[in-house]
Formats: sequence, structure tokens, C-alpha cells
Amino acid sequence: MPLLSCRGVGKSFGALTAVHDLTFDVEPGEVLGIGGPNGAGKTTLFEVISGLNPATAGSILLDGTDITRMAPESICHAGIARTFQLNAGFETMTARENVLVGAYFGRRNRAMPSLRAGRETERAADEAMAMLGISEGADRITGQLPVLDRKLLMMASALATRPKLLLMDEPVGGLTAREVDRVMQAVRAIKATGVTIILIEHVMRFLVQLSDRVLIMHHGEKIFEGEPSRLVEDRTVIDVYLGQGASDRLKSFMGAREAIHG
Repeated sequence: MPLLSCRGVGKSFGALTAVHDLTFDVEPGEVLGIGGPNGAGKTTLFEVISGLNPATAGSILLDGTDITRMAPESICHAGIARTFQLNAGFETMTARENVLVGAYFGRRNRAMPSLRAGRETERAADEAMAMLGISEGADRITGQLPVLDRKLLMMASALATRPKLLLMDEPVGGLTAREVDRVMQAVRAIKATGVTIILIEHVMRFLVQLSDRVLIMHHGEKIFEGEPSRLVEDRTVIDVYLGQGASDRLKSFMGAREAIHG
């Protein structure tokens, strides 16, 4: 059984169709990369899966359970966590306090929150920060952190919910090449724990080197789905998204990917 199954998923805003009849599966432990031009419907798809903007058509199953109409917090508690394009966090709280919030509220309902996080919550937060290598900055104020650290902090807050599936929306947007490498290392560490990942990214080096499979969207529809190596051979993808120059550069990235994966 796929961990996530989307069947004929659509999302319309009045006369505008942002996602149209999208069908795909994600297997446990897989990294699915999603690419496509701006406005292709990628982030809207994440909104639909996470429940922030429920689908207007189709169905979404998580581990065989229909989550299509579930509330966002219930979807989170069921095992889907998410990061965002913009760095989301509580600016005046410390990094560790931010991750504690994710660990405390992200795993089950808290009708009457306690004044103490509890050992289990603290352990989940500390493990997430250690995995991403940001424990040394645990007591720093979030609003004062550099962009890379804030992206890693957002990832740690999501991981502290101990998700089955992690949705990552442009995790390396605005980063330098060295910082992109640092996030790649973090994503590989997350995958090694067994967490399934869907990531949206325009940085093709990042996308093709990390993804087991790639899905390309255009005008809300799927125009490609398959192994990253096939991207450079697909004429539609080259014409509407990559362009010939980017396609040629992508071939060199694919060589690096093959070297990493043996």
C-alpha cells in the first residue's frame, strides 16, 4: 500500500483551476521531487494535502485512510508535517522553544495544555535539533538567526512531530551553493530515519540528486512522472520548463547523482 495516494485531486478557486485531476502515489521511504514553473500549482497541492485548502475534487489517502476532508491539525496528528517557502517561526522565542511547540502540539490534541512540555516532548525536540545539527544554537532568538539556520529550524519543528510524511516547500530557496549542500545533507539524514519526503524545488541540482522519482507540473496538471534521469529526455519538460540549456546542465547533475547512488 502506498503511504500517500492522490486520486483525481483538483482544487479550484471560482473559475480558476489551480490543480486539475492529479493522480500519483508515494511509497514509504521514498523521496518524491516536484518541479514546474511558477504558478504550476505545486504549493496549492501542498495546501490541499495538508488540509489548509481542502480539495474540491478527488481523494487523498494516508496509509489507506481518507484524509481529504480532515482538518489541518488532524492531518498533522495523522502523520503529515510541512515546511513553508517563507521561514515560519515564533520570532521572539528561542530556537528550542520553537521546536518544543512542534513536538508538543504536533502529535496529538491538547485540549488543556500543560505548563510543562514533559520529558517525551523535550526528547523529541532535542533529537530533531541534533539530527539537523542545530543544537548549538538552541538558546538563540529565532528572529536573529540567519536564513539557513531558520530553514533548518523549520525542518526540525516539523520533524519533532515525528511524521510519516514530510512536505518541504522550496527548502533551499535563496541559499548559496554551500548552504544548498548543507540542506541536502539534512534531507539525506531525515530520509535515513525512514521518513517519506515530498519536496518542491526550483534548484534542479537539489531536486534530481535527492529524489527517487520526479513529478513535473504545468498549469495544475502533471506533465511528467518518472526517474530523474528521464527528465533530460522528455521534450515536453524541456519545452515548457527547463529549456535546452538547463537540460544540458542537468545532465551533469545526473552524473553526480549516479556517483552518489552507486
